Amino acid sequence: AILSMHQLTAPLDLSVKSDPAGWAAKLNGHVLPNGTVRLESFEGKVSDLPGFAEGAWWVQDVAASLPARLMGDIMGKRVADLCAAPGGKTASLILQGAHVTAVDMSASRLKRLQSNLSRLGLEAETRIANLLDFKPAELLDAVLLDAPCSSTGTIRRHHDVAWTKQPADGPDLVELQYGLRAKAAEFVKPGGAKTGKLLPTSKAIDIIDGIEASCIDAANPCVFVHASVVGKAGTETPQALEADAIFLARMEAIRQAGAARMG
Repeated sequence: AILSMHQLTAPLDLSVKSDPAGWAAKLNGHVLPNGTVRLESFEGKVSDLPGFAEGAWWVQDVAASLPARLMGDIMGKRVADLCAAPGGKTASLILQGAHVTAVDMSASRLKRLQSNLSRLGLEAETRIANLLDFKPAELLDAVLLDAPCSSTGTIRRHHDVAWTKQPADGPDLVELQYGLRAKAAEFVKPGGAKTGKLLPTSKAIDIIDGIEASCIDAANPCVFVHASVVGKAGTETPQALEADAIFLARMEAIRQAGAARMG
C-alpha cells in the first residue's frame, strides 16, 4: 500500500470556513463528501489563490480533516488539541464551536500555529508544554491527540520519509503513543460516555480495545470512515479516497470507583 501511494500525485485539499461549493467554483475544484474542497492539479503559490489572504480556507489533506469531525457536538465545550501545530485541527475544532486550548512542545511550531489562526481570524488559547508535563487548569470535555507517528501515511507528499524512517523506529513510537494517550486520558472529565472523549490519531499500527472501527489488515493502512463524517458508511483505503493514510480512534473516558480506565 505504501509503494502504491508513491505513484499518486497528491491533490491540493482545502478546508474552508464556509460555502464549500462557492469556493470550489472559484478555485476550479470540487467538493468531497466531508466538505473538503479539492483541486486535482495546481501550479504556483498557494498564497496567490483567491481566499488565502482573507483567511477563507487552509490547506489540509482530507484525512487530516476527519478527526475533529469524529468529536461530535462540541459546541461550547472545552477541548484541548494536543501536539497541535501547525493548527489545522485546531481551526476545525474552533469552527465547530469549541473553546480550544492548543498545546505543543515546540515554541517555533506553536508560533506558526498562532500565525495560521491569525490569518484565519480564529482564536485559541495556546500553551507551550511537553504533554507529559502538561496539566490543564480544570478537566476538559474532550481532547484530540495527534500523536507522533511514522509519517508513512504522508509519503506521497513527503518522499523523504521512505529514507528517513526505519522499521526500528516503530517500537519507540508505539511506546510514546501509549504514554501520550494515557496522559491525555487524565485530562478528560469523568461522568459517562458523552462527557469525556479521547480521540488520538496515528498512522502507526496500534490495536486499541473498544475503538469504533478496525483496519482491514495490517498490510493495507486504512482511513477509518464513519457515516456521519463523510456521508457514507464503511472503511475506505487511502487509494479509494485519494487521501493520506491515517488511523483514527474515538474513545470515551470511564472512571469507576476512583479508578480511571479507557473503554
